[in-house]
Amino acid sequence: ALAELEQELNATTSSDANRLETLVADVANESSVADAVARLTAKWGRLDLLVNNAGIADPFNGPIESLSLEDWNRVIGVNLTGYFLCSKHCTPWLRDARGAIVNMASSRAYQSEAETEAYAASKGGIVALTHALSVSLGPAIRVNAVAPGWIDVRDEQGESDSPPALRDIDHEQHPVGRVGRGHDIAALVAFLAGPESGFITGQTLVADGGMTRKMIYAH
Repeated sequence: ALAELEQELNATTSSDANRLETLVADVANESSVADAVARLTAKWGRLDLLVNNAGIADPFNGPIESLSLEDWNRVIGVNLTGYFLCSKHCTPWLRDARGAIVNMASSRAYQSEAETEAYAASKGGIVALTHALSVSLGPAIRVNAVAPGWIDVRDEQGESDSPPALRDIDHEQHPVGRVGRGHDIAALVAFLAGPESGFITGQTLVADGGMTRKMIYAH
């Protein structure tokens, strides 16, 4: 998907073909993160925004009694430790630019399906890390999070992915009448990164079509 985006931007921005740089890194590995940040800052010379968005679900980990420590550590490592490492190594640059950090949490920080312990724990940790960082890094750096619910990301995944088609009930169960879209989350990230949110820090904004406010009982 990143390769497709890079091709699209290069085809439409002849005057600024280098506006997108793509790197491969393991966010759970500190040397990998440090190298990526060094390469980016060496090219661009500044950093205004960090969006911690890496995450794995795998898809979930099964019963707690069969969840291996290796699988637990991998989910926590990518989804939570990775956010810490990226924030750590980007902080000096963000402080100079008086920039912002936006962390990608999840509505699963507040509610769960069965057998999602590692994923839920990682997302709950992101909410706590967000408010901790906001206090430690303020006022130079604002730190907030977005907690998406069910988001249809097929348009952003690239041509190689073919998730099942959404059903009417998938949309209808949401109080807003539809499943979320990628641009719903992108708009929130842009808001939290910009000057319009200058009085907001340490917060997690839930974008889930109202599902965490909906009481669900079997009738």
